[in-house]
Amino acid sequence: MPAHPLHDIDPKLLGARIRDAREGRGLTQQQMAERLGLSRTTVVALEKGERRLKPAELVEIAAVLGRNVSEILPSRVSAAESGAQLRGSLSALAPAGELAAAVDELQRLCEEYLKLEEICAAPLRRRYPAEYEIQASDPNLAAEDVAASERRRLDLGEGPLLPFREILEGDVGIRVFQLEMPPEVAGVYACAEPFGACIAINLRHPAPRRRASLAHEYGHFLTARYRPEITLQGRFERRPAAERFAAAFARSFLLPAAGLRKRFLDLARERPKGVTFGDLGRLAHFYFVSMEAMTRRLEELRLVPAGTWDRLRRERSGGVREVERLPSLHDHQADDEPFSPRYVGLAVEAWQRGELSEGTLARVLRTDRLGARLQVEGLARPIDENGEDGEDGGLDLGAPLFGAGAR
Repeated sequence: MPAHPLHDIDPKLLGARIRDAREGRGLTQQQMAERLGLSRTTVVALEKGERRLKPAELVEIAAVLGRNVSEILPSRVSAAESGAQLRGSLSALAPAGELAAAVDELQRLCEEYLKLEEICAAPLRRRYPAEYEIQASDPNLAAEDVAASERRRLDLGEGPLLPFREILEGDVGIRVFQLEMPPEVAGVYACAEPFGACIAINLRHPAPRRRASLAHEYGHFLTARYRPEITLQGRFERRPAAERFAAAFARSFLLPAAGLRKRFLDLARERPKGVTFGDLGRLAHFYFVSMEAMTRRLEELRLVPAGTWDRLRRERSGGVREVERLPSLHDHQADDEPFSPRYVGLAVEAWQRGELSEGTLARVLRTDRLGARLQVEGLARPIDENGEDGEDGGLDLGAPLFGAGAR
């Protein structure tokens, strides 16, 4: 008899697929074990790839997870073929021209990111939550609930999120790039195997707007994971519920109600005659959002009268621009890099391993050879305890800290 296809599949890869499907279903290992009539230790072993699945068990697991067997079995397509699938999922939304070129670039970057992870043996761990059900809910109320739930899940507290891209990449497992796209494009989102969820944000937009766009696309990821999105400014005359949710989620996630309310009321107590124009600018700076985003959020929370932003824009449009340009409001380090620190670090490590030539490193980092050398020096230059350049050789980014390989 011919061997069953399961025998040709890496148990660890299959186990990871089962784990992702279980987490996507919102089940714990114990709940899944009970539904299958197995012990929790058996489910743990299956997900770690320490126990090979039997065909009948795979059928039962698929039924419990509400999936077809084919959805759980790892695809045999190459990363390049999967990249074409990612591009294809967005092609209907992207007209020819600069936007289509940006979608093509996103595909290539995802492929290169995956290759760097393979070279460095450092796969991006996915910590995806189960998709939130919002179809029967008011978009604004659902946004507040989902934003609060995600902040709790990620243990983010009620304060500002300055390293936002690193949080989504390291704590959730989403690949995030900043690309130059047409001005009307805010962001692009897609989820395709083997890359997982990927987001591209328009590098031409100001940093606060990019953060809002990133949160907007994250809202799509949380509620409609496998539906690709290209978010355009002013695309809809009347925005559909999914877009209204994503916009409200971005405000709620970046400006959490409890923390913002407390900070605003503390300001109000210090100002007997009322919160000032400068206070508003400093508050926007603290959360690294635009003054418009901050004012509209305060209106939404009924901390300032409705229409406050429209009045400010009408009466003090020049003042708003001046406040946002104050030096004291620009000490946040804006994230203006196309790639995350993780992507750059893996590229440099792959070069140090001898797996990339200097020319290939430059191409992967979308720079020239001099730019690539500067990035290597910036990452690998040792720094002593006084913050000065060290005297020993450059740092090997792939050297282990612990174990037999550590020195």
